[in-house]
Amino acid sequence: MKKIFLGICALSLIYASACNSSSSKTNQSADSAAAAGADSVQTTATNTSENETTAAADHKNRKIADAATILARKQVPVLCYHQIRDWREKDSKSARDYIIPVATFKAQIKMLADSGYNSIQPDQLYNYLAYGDPLPPKPVMLTFDDTDYDQYSVGAKVLDQYGFKGVYFIMTVSIGKKGKVHYMSKEDIKDLSDRGNAIGSHTYDHQNFKKFSGDDWVTQIEKPTATLEAITGKKIVDFAYPFGLWNSKGIPELKKRGFRSAYALAQKRDEKEPLYTIRRIIASGYWSPKTLHNSMVNSF
Repeated sequence: MKKIFLGICALSLIYASACNSSSSKTNQSADSAAAAGADSVQTTATNTSENETTAAADHKNRKIADAATILARKQVPVLCYHQIRDWREKDSKSARDYIIPVATFKAQIKMLADSGYNSIQPDQLYNYLAYGDPLPPKPVMLTFDDTDYDQYSVGAKVLDQYGFKGVYFIMTVSIGKKGKVHYMSKEDIKDLSDRGNAIGSHTYDHQNFKKFSGDDWVTQIEKPTATLEAITGKKIVDFAYPFGLWNSKGIPELKKRGFRSAYALAQKRDEKEPLYTIRRIIASGYWSPKTLHNSMVNSF
């Protein structure tokens, strides 16, 4: 009986040893698989990082076309809007060029959508002009100046209905102010940016760019741009001249501060600096959709 008992114990020990050996092998296999998986994830992450770095380097190393080549490329229609609200009796005749009634604005944007236009952003236009990158069929850029709240409450909502995105050139002195004119808040600007719209710089308080000198470059350009970068969390590289006024002397100052492009109004582009004198036309409050379309075709 004793021999039988000892035999059973021996068998138990052998079985336990086999189980432990199997368990150890299983754990080792799991650990190896986990390590391999971790290595795979790390390799993928490294490859992704390397690819992003390479893409950034490739973009940085691309050669910008010369001025003559840029000027020879077909111009893209760029529209400029200011206030979007119904006219008031006290609005002057000239002011109504810059104030577009809500129904007129909606009709103009609907016309663009119905006509097959595609809204583009500044990076797309820049890459087209500088490098010859392709654009979608019938491109158009929709820009808004001066930070008016109705550009957010009305303009952006109408654009959303048609899958369009806008470009908002912000005058920072007015951010969050309410009075005769209601302006966008920091939260409104951040929301526009987060939803895929572009934010650009438009000086601190809309002074004449042609008169800037000395500390004006800090007050009117550097600080407002830094404010917008803090709000959006993105680099600001596009600028719009107040009143559309510019001079060649100021363009190097924009370049020093990292701007890649600047937008004027309907005047002729500079033959040496076409990327810093991109043309826009004001979409007048008097214009029907047909008139707007004719102006786009004739102007660009």
